[in-house]
Amino acid sequence: MNRLFAYFVVGAMILGIGVGWILNRTLPPDEILQATETLSILTELFLRLIKMIIAPLVFTTLVAGIAHMEDAGAVGRVGLKTMGWFIGASLVSLLVGLVMVHLIAPGSGLALTPPPTDAASGVQAAAFSLKGFVTHLVPTSIVAAMAQNEILQIVVFALFVGTAVAAVDDRAPAVLAVVDQIAAIMLKVTGYVMKLAPLAIFAALASTIAEQGPGVLATYAKFVGGFYLSLGVLWTILFLGAFLILGGQAANLFAAIRTPVLLAFSTASSEAAYPRTMEALERFGVSRRVVSFVLPLGYSFNLDGSMMYCTFAVLFIAQVYGIDLTLAQQITMLLLLMVTSKGMAGVPRASLVVIAATLAHFNLPESGLLLILAVDHLLDMGRSGTNVVGNSVAAAVVGKWERQFTPRAPALAPTTVG
Repeated sequence: MNRLFAYFVVGAMILGIGVGWILNRTLPPDEILQATETLSILTELFLRLIKMIIAPLVFTTLVAGIAHMEDAGAVGRVGLKTMGWFIGASLVSLLVGLVMVHLIAPGSGLALTPPPTDAASGVQAAAFSLKGFVTHLVPTSIVAAMAQNEILQIVVFALFVGTAVAAVDDRAPAVLAVVDQIAAIMLKVTGYVMKLAPLAIFAALASTIAEQGPGVLATYAKFVGGFYLSLGVLWTILFLGAFLILGGQAANLFAAIRTPVLLAFSTASSEAAYPRTMEALERFGVSRRVVSFVLPLGYSFNLDGSMMYCTFAVLFIAQVYGIDLTLAQQITMLLLLMVTSKGMAGVPRASLVVIAATLAHFNLPESGLLLILAVDHLLDMGRSGTNVVGNSVAAAVVGKWERQFTPRAPALAPTTVG
């Protein structure tokens, strides 16, 4: 995928916004509903195609990445470095959301009438617990895990298989060859699927603007603007972290991943950008074994944008209702979200479920979710793009630490995007 594809993506975004605005202004409500349902066919088809390839792609690339490590010690070393970065990035993301929502105070003086505290939001607050999270990590059946796209469970199974292959004396060459070939095939299938991305992007944005209209953005301007400003702060911190470790190559990294980020942003799905993120990082110069190891783990444990959104949204709802949380409660909330956010991988709009559970834990009105549902798709776009940025930085940093990073010529980065 080259620079031309990036232009198609941007063009699809602009056209989608324009068509959505025209539909919203010219069609009656019932016809708008029919139009959005028709447009959603393209988006749903694209996301289904992506989900179709995610499970085999994550499994084969992770197994291959681990199996190609020098030894079990290398797997452990890379794993520790990766998880150390993930934990640090998670804490930074949560703290950025916490600090920025206090500085901006988007829920104070918002020109909206809070819903009744007993109003139903329609989002079920799952009963998150440490026991439930830990036991859910291990699949009872890898077939069922793949059928349900349970990314966490697939990652755990792939870690065992990849480590076992690496521990075998001759590295099970036949098995490893099959895994490598399947991964190559799935990447080729990905190329075919990605050709539909501009159509899906156009349909997703046109549908959203047609249904909600541009006016909703003005109503929530402080909340939406504050959230995107907070994402900008988080991006700056991630860039500075990358710059400290990668030096001048940090700018080339952000240039190299612009197409996957645009894809995640416009489809509101970081999963949709997963295959292209892999290719962009490899072309940037990170070794395939590091990318294949770090990126699947990142999609389970390093959703920076989603984690920041959780703290931002919970405290926004508290501000709307005039409820003050103590410092101890806010620290507890951060620790709770550190655990519950790890179950968001591969679950559409899982941030809302995590927020609902957090509201229930602190006895905050669950109906506050109704305030953010109207613009959740717009916010999901931003946090999905940020998830891609966070995982890309993690892979590049670990590659640098492991001396598995060979910088490409800066002139090549813009022309080999995605």
